[in-house]
Amino acid sequence: MVPLKDIKPGWWLVDFHSNQDLIMMKLSHVIKPSTIRLILTIGLSQGWSVKQLDVSNAFLHGDLQEQVYLAQPPGFEDSSHPDYVCHLHKALYGLKQAPCAWYLKFSNYIQQMGFTRCPYDQSLFYRTQGSDILLLLIYVDDILLTGSSSSQITKLIAHLSVVFHMKDLGDIHYFLGLQIARDESTFTITQTRYLLSLLQKFGLDGAKPVSTPLASGVSLSATDGVPLADPSHYRCLVGSLQYLTLTRPDISFVVHHVCRFMQAPHDTHLIAVKRIFRYLKGTLNVGLHYIRTPVHELHGFCDADWAGCRDDKRSTIGFAIFLGPNLIS
Repeated sequence: MVPLKDIKPGWWLVDFHSNQDLIMMKLSHVIKPSTIRLILTIGLSQGWSVKQLDVSNAFLHGDLQEQVYLAQPPGFEDSSHPDYVCHLHKALYGLKQAPCAWYLKFSNYIQQMGFTRCPYDQSLFYRTQGSDILLLLIYVDDILLTGSSSSQITKLIAHLSVVFHMKDLGDIHYFLGLQIARDESTFTITQTRYLLSLLQKFGLDGAKPVSTPLASGVSLSATDGVPLADPSHYRCLVGSLQYLTLTRPDISFVVHHVCRFMQAPHDTHLIAVKRIFRYLKGTLNVGLHYIRTPVHELHGFCDADWAGCRDDKRSTIGFAIFLGPNLIS
């Protein structure tokens, strides 16, 4: 520990007695949904096993690059030096540097083992040795691992488990809220559990299902209806729907449509959002279905309306990218 009076400008102080955020936020890498779909498609098409790993106490592994000092925690004060603070060398849960510090620690180590970080998605690492290839995808403390060599996968898991105290969860079945069912020739990805929790959370579990997420011929405008007194509920509903588009491309258009009114939502926009949930309630088990087939071709489809927005006359563009017959973006 060091005296509080010796803390220099530019160093960071964390106080357990205060709820104020005193640490500058650092951005950590966020996994891309298209990368998850791509890894699953490649693993299925090649007949590879897709393993899931979980890191125990991931943030405690990170090494701090900044000078961070911690006020003595309540109940653990040093009575002989009450004005001293603790100098942190490693990250703790609650520090805003912790996610970035953990990612840097893991990425540097995995690259020392011969992996290369993908320039298009910083969460993806790959390694080639002769004819063998390994693919590793990390999101905070959740890891997907697949490759052409089962022995190399087993050796890597064993090595990482010693260094980072990882748990081998076996073949992928539940990852980032995605329920993944696999047999020899297919992957089925749904978010039924997540959707049921949303319906219960927002009190919509008793809503009457409808057959479409948006009524035919409806085009919402920023001037429709009456402004909501509290827009936070609307934003919470729409934000929850955005994550569902990962496995539900059928609601992508209407979800992005209602996202336009996040700044100043009206009652008509809220009715449209609730209709999306009513549609989802009737299609709980709908998701993405991937089939095992050679994936040598990439197909893209794109379309757009013409000045479809009633407010600014902008066009809306939609696209779908398939690797073989499987949707990846």
